Amino acid sequence: GSNVLRMSSGIQIKAKTAVQKSKTSSPLQCSAEPAIKPQPKPSDKLNPKTIEPFGAHSRSSSTFAAIYAKGGIPCRLVHGSVKNRLQWECLPETVPFDPLLVTLAEGLRETKHPYTFVSKEGFKELLMVEGATEKAIPLLPRLVPVLKATLAHSDDEVFGRGLDALVQLSAVVGPSLNDHLKHLLTNLSRRSMDKKFREKITVALQRLEQYGGKASATIIKSKIPTYCSIFS
Repeated sequence: GSNVLRMSSGIQIKAKTAVQKSKTSSPLQCSAEPAIKPQPKPSDKLNPKTIEPFGAHSRSSSTFAAIYAKGGIPCRLVHGSVKNRLQWECLPETVPFDPLLVTLAEGLRETKHPYTFVSKEGFKELLMVEGATEKAIPLLPRLVPVLKATLAHSDDEVFGRGLDALVQLSAVVGPSLNDHLKHLLTNLSRRSMDKKFREKITVALQRLEQYGGKASATIIKSKIPTYCSIFS
């Protein structure tokens, strides 16, 4: 009789242990589930093509697109009733400019949605934060080659975003951009031959001179002799 009791109690203990194991293992399955089915990002709601932007074309995606897909850009596009806007995961003031500002600048060469909006608006909003001047100036040696490539792009919209970004950067860093200005002017000179860009480029050059001071006028005229200084 005692042997029967021992056996039955042993079975109960084993049964209880099995239940405990199943309980402890279930949270692991739950925590692993999000990795299999990631939560949709706000930008995924924009159109079906952006739900899996890295499905069939992931092998040829750009650096910016790859970083965006991995969550390396701390902002997302939000579809508004009137216009689109960026939603930051944290305050832009707390985000390190290095390397995010350079990464956003690289994203200006994108031609697909939502990267075009995220890179352009993200670059602009990051430069608007308090202390942006001190944070951006040390990055100029890395930002200028990226902007130069953007201004050399054959796509008109990419060039337009690059031109806007250049003016925004100039407004923040001021005369500090003068040492790098000559590297950017060749592409502006070339595009100014196109009537549809002539006026916009002239306005941009005037802004560069305004923010860069009189020294920038000499640099601009050395590359674009037809430019008329706003100080003359």
